[in-house]
Amino acid sequence: MGQSPSTSSSPLELNRRDRPLPECLGSGLEFGLRPPHPPESFALPDLFRGEEAVAGSYDYTGDLPDECLAHVFHFLGSGDRKRCSLVCKRWLRVDGESRHRISLNAQADLLNFIPHIFARFDSVSKLSLRCDRKLISINDDALILLSLKCPSLSRLRLRGCHEITDIGIAAFSRHAKNLRKFSCGSCSLGTVAINAVLDHCSGLEEISIKRLRGIHDGSELIRPGAASKSLKSICLKEIINGQCFGPLIIGAKSLRTLKLIRCSGDWDSILGTIASYNPTLLEVYLEKIQLTDVGLSGISLCKEIETLHIVKIRECSNFGLYSIAENCRLLRKLYIDGWRINRIGDEGLAAIAKQCPNLQEIVLIGVNATHLSMSLFASNCLKLERLALCGSDTIGDAEIACIATKCEALRKLCIKSCPITDVGIESLALGCPSLMKVKVRKCRGVSDQVAEWLREQRSSLDFNLGAKTGDVMGAEESAVEFPLMSTQQVADLDASPSSHDRSTLFRAKLGLFANRNFVACTFGRWSNSKNSSSRNM
Repeated sequence: MGQSPSTSSSPLELNRRDRPLPECLGSGLEFGLRPPHPPESFALPDLFRGEEAVAGSYDYTGDLPDECLAHVFHFLGSGDRKRCSLVCKRWLRVDGESRHRISLNAQADLLNFIPHIFARFDSVSKLSLRCDRKLISINDDALILLSLKCPSLSRLRLRGCHEITDIGIAAFSRHAKNLRKFSCGSCSLGTVAINAVLDHCSGLEEISIKRLRGIHDGSELIRPGAASKSLKSICLKEIINGQCFGPLIIGAKSLRTLKLIRCSGDWDSILGTIASYNPTLLEVYLEKIQLTDVGLSGISLCKEIETLHIVKIRECSNFGLYSIAENCRLLRKLYIDGWRINRIGDEGLAAIAKQCPNLQEIVLIGVNATHLSMSLFASNCLKLERLALCGSDTIGDAEIACIATKCEALRKLCIKSCPITDVGIESLALGCPSLMKVKVRKCRGVSDQVAEWLREQRSSLDFNLGAKTGDVMGAEESAVEFPLMSTQQVADLDASPSSHDRSTLFRAKLGLFANRNFVACTFGRWSNSKNSSSRNM
């Protein structure tokens, strides 16, 4: 959209359009190098072209202020926006001035192009740098130059930048005073770099650390530093010596979200006392860490918790859930992957159902719940809107009938690998008046005929019946991702509970490249249809 190609364009303008672009910019999040040239049949929409404009005598977009034009650009996809920047000099300038997010392929030769890139894009506040692990990444000099070229940088994401060292991060942090979000993964950084960011970026709100090679046993402790009052979110994933982050977790006075995913070490000592330092914690995500009911009881003392994930923590049992139920009365979202070891069952779930009436979303994977706990959830949790039941040998027709009879607010229902039959599905025809969508997977007792019958009975209901065969959680669907909870988790119910060595970690990594789990796809779409949140960098 925009101007028609004019025959009176200056040679300088034409040369600039045809000038080859460097190949260091990625094609990822928002911006990539070498934008494709418009095809020969490229036509501009009539929205900006009247009869006179078609004839080339008048351009109606010239009446738009730059601010309005930039606002229009923000609604375009990456490819369309790059093509618009080729229309004329003005659009090229407005596009450069209004771009706030850039993703770059952080290969070593990027250093030569940084001055040219940021001479055009001088308003960048969100920067993503990613390099393939087989290639040589940018080094400290490039990172320091980026900090000088992006004085208003508020978000930085590093992935696979192995040539960046603690020294480079320390120098970068001295210039990035406005940094609000810092994320690094698969890099060679250590505790010195993390402490430097926390010491110099006093407004830091979110920090995400994943698979850092420089953090190991014997590393110095990581403290909140100048970010102790501003830090609101901490995410640690696959950290070998996660204990060195203990002072950071305890010292973050405004912490709202804590995610611990496959981090080694005993976490009872830290999480058992967290309520004394962070009583206003709202969201807790725990996956495959060494934690017992003692640590879970300590977390329960954070009485404002609204979202709780307990994923494949074999030492947590019903006793830990008793503490959660007694103290966390404001709980709204509960996600439990019991790993099919039967340490969490009806008793703990019943306690949650009795004491947490505000629950809106429940996901139970590998948990053998029965009619007892399901009936309590249906009777006491009147706000329950989303329910997922996966890999349970005890969820049958009686439980589904109970849900259909009592869950009047239920809007979304997922059932996977449970021994239900057509009888249970038929109960949904008259129950759950608010029900909008049902997905059933790998339930051999459910026939295609009952699916068609239910669609006829409730034409407004979106009923999706998937495959009936396959393992409960086979390798092809081993990755569980739950976008609604803003975390990425790996579910492998077939894995042995005692195998938390390298083979388990390897299987978990394989899961990240598998197809998304049924629960993730379902709730992710539901969440996006209800709340259109902005994309994270």
